[in-house]
Amino acid sequence: MRTLLLLILVLIFSTGTFAQQSGVSGTITDEAGRPVPFVSVHIKNTTRGTSANSEGKYTMPLAPGQYELLYKAIGYKQESRNIIVKTAETVNIQLKTETYELKNVTIRAGAEDPAYAIIRKAIKKRKTYLKEVNAFTCDVYIKGLQKLLQTPKRFMGRNMDEITRDMGLDSGRRGIIYLSESESKYSFKRPNEEHEEMISSKVSGNNRAFSFNRASDFKVNFYENLLDWEGLSNRPFVSPIADNALFYYNYKYVGFAVENGETINKIKVTPKRAHDPVFDGYIYIIEDSWRIHSVDLNMSKRSNIFLLDTLKINQQFLPVDKSVWMPSSVKFEFTGAFLGFKFGGYFIGIFKNYDLEPTFAKSTFNEVMRITKGVNKKDSTYWENSRPIPLTGEEITDYKKKEKLAEKRESKPYLDSIDKKRNKFHASSMIIGSGYSHYNRYQKTNFHFNSLSESLLYNTVEGFAFDYGATYHKQIDSVTNRYLNLGGKVRYGFANQKWHGSVNGSISNRDLSFYFAAGSDVVDMNNRQPISTWMNTVHSLLFRQNFEKLYDKQFIDLGLNTRITGTWTAGISTEYANRKWLPNSTSYSIFTPKGREFTSNNPLVPNADVPLFAENQAFKVTLRTSYDFSNKYSTYPNGRRYEPSKYPRIDLNFTHAFQNVFGADVSYSLLSADITKSDLNLGMLGKTSFYVGAGKYLDAQNLTYVDYRHFSGNEIRVFTAGINKFLLLDYYTYSTPDQYLEGHFEQNFSGFFLNKLPLIRKLKLQEIADVNYLSTPALHNYTELGLGVQYFGFRIMFAKSFNSGDNLTNALRIGAKF
Repeated sequence: MRTLLLLILVLIFSTGTFAQQSGVSGTITDEAGRPVPFVSVHIKNTTRGTSANSEGKYTMPLAPGQYELLYKAIGYKQESRNIIVKTAETVNIQLKTETYELKNVTIRAGAEDPAYAIIRKAIKKRKTYLKEVNAFTCDVYIKGLQKLLQTPKRFMGRNMDEITRDMGLDSGRRGIIYLSESESKYSFKRPNEEHEEMISSKVSGNNRAFSFNRASDFKVNFYENLLDWEGLSNRPFVSPIADNALFYYNYKYVGFAVENGETINKIKVTPKRAHDPVFDGYIYIIEDSWRIHSVDLNMSKRSNIFLLDTLKINQQFLPVDKSVWMPSSVKFEFTGAFLGFKFGGYFIGIFKNYDLEPTFAKSTFNEVMRITKGVNKKDSTYWENSRPIPLTGEEITDYKKKEKLAEKRESKPYLDSIDKKRNKFHASSMIIGSGYSHYNRYQKTNFHFNSLSESLLYNTVEGFAFDYGATYHKQIDSVTNRYLNLGGKVRYGFANQKWHGSVNGSISNRDLSFYFAAGSDVVDMNNRQPISTWMNTVHSLLFRQNFEKLYDKQFIDLGLNTRITGTWTAGISTEYANRKWLPNSTSYSIFTPKGREFTSNNPLVPNADVPLFAENQAFKVTLRTSYDFSNKYSTYPNGRRYEPSKYPRIDLNFTHAFQNVFGADVSYSLLSADITKSDLNLGMLGKTSFYVGAGKYLDAQNLTYVDYRHFSGNEIRVFTAGINKFLLLDYYTYSTPDQYLEGHFEQNFSGFFLNKLPLIRKLKLQEIADVNYLSTPALHNYTELGLGVQYFGFRIMFAKSFNSGDNLTNALRIGAKF
């Protein structure tokens, strides 16, 4: 009944009721009668306005009275209408194509185009307009639509007809895949403080989700020298009026037109070099004030953007007072293709009700985003009265159709049917696949059993072994974001004929977590686990290289992590363990390369299987704290999420091993600290990441090799990249029981050099430079230099070390960083 009433309300408001409210509506066309999409409609001398939809239709609720409305679209003459509103008025508008006149100047052969003089003046005024507004607030409406224009019949072996039908697409596998609207109150304070409160949110096909629309994503400021859109391109884009824009752009004067008494110069901008990070299109500059009136710019594949074929940016400004102009609308239109899929769509933001002299509470900008409960529960009546851009027929149908699908998807019978289908057992998945998972979506639980293939391993200590595990996951409370995780595993080595088993679990929410683990296991002597079990298996069997060094550990671990305040977190963990060295028990390998033999399980005496340490017990307590100097957070109905900081993160750790507690033998203290920062933006030069860590053992009366400070070395060609990892360092030899200083620096030049090379630039490669450093009492000033290229996280590096003796080496490394 509730659904029926809702549908009746939608039908009423879409067919007649809204039309009886006072206001104005109509259709905007060009001279040929074709609809003009996304025309801006404003009340003169105010920032109140709306926009036409993609079919040229507009609505604007207005109280009874007299108004002068302005109709503006880039490329068309502005039209104005004096309108007396009594009830519901219909005003259809025809826009004429704007004609741009040339100034009465004499241009000699070889002389500079008049556009350059205008652009130089705009560049000179750039900083003035960038800083002229110290703070403001405004209301923002955002609408986003994405459509699949073409879908392959099969993808990765799956029939796409069934999948696209469940998504609400048509029989041709085409249609809307994302449709959303949102309203926000946006606040800004120089230099870059932002706060946004979402007032309403609507997502087609999901009654629980919140819109991905964010007003901050529409912060397109061509008064900035560089415009950086993360993920769209390796490099930031240069504004047509940047300080160095004349190095990147050619300009051509098209002409001028007069609008509201202002002379508007139209200038065509084109790249000097086809593959520079620049735009092409038109920029409109106001005479005398030399400020931006509007832009109509494009990005394309030749600009080396990712995924998209084209991206069009349309921005219009309007005067907020006599001296300040602010954006009235920003629109992104895009098309793209990927793996047989073709897609397109747009996002548009409408800005109104500016306040240039707002007052803010002291803590306003600590909160970057605020979305409260109920924001996504506004009904159709609310949206019919508040949305400034009318829905098209296709969008109305999409909302209605997917509302029914959403109700169906949230029902227990539907969730059970999905689970029944997905929970089918397949022997192949248990043998060579990803294992078996059993879902209960209604209860929000999941059991997972590992496959045999991912459980098999080989090393020279255990021989062939299986390490089989299962996990249980449950969302206890979606409001507090509380989860329960339990797991267990058994391990058996066929060569040494030893069983091991352990259990673990955790219960957590966003700010507090408790975990435990207990049992026995065979673990890496280097607690940084620099080589994976799978890679050690491959190298042992195929290349007769047993890099991984292991020991037997019986343990009980307990830990607690909490957020103290903001991004300041702390934790305490305790461990009691019995540690026992293990000898090699097999020397089998599939291949036996000439001159290569397995080493012992003692990394310090590789040619003799002598014990590295005696069986011992340790009881350790570790205290740790971390702070990244950020007090920024976003508030969601289920809690806060803290934003990444622009400053480095500092970590402090202190570990103390208590002798004679529970019979423990080990006694030492270790104090360590590190400072790290990833992806520090350097503009056109790319991004910098660094890590510096130092530590010292205090009162080290009795400790074994497994208590040493270990490092993330690498001795194989294929590696996992990371900011605090070495490219060539031995896994175990240089671990230290004393003091250490470790440093890592990485510069990602984001294509700054390679983009200048024909053909190569099409690969969208990023140049990587790494410098790694380590100093211990036994290893003085060990340094590595790595140079290479990266593509979508995959990289090839050539590395060379600088030290002495065996540490002078070089090698090629192939890795991934995600």
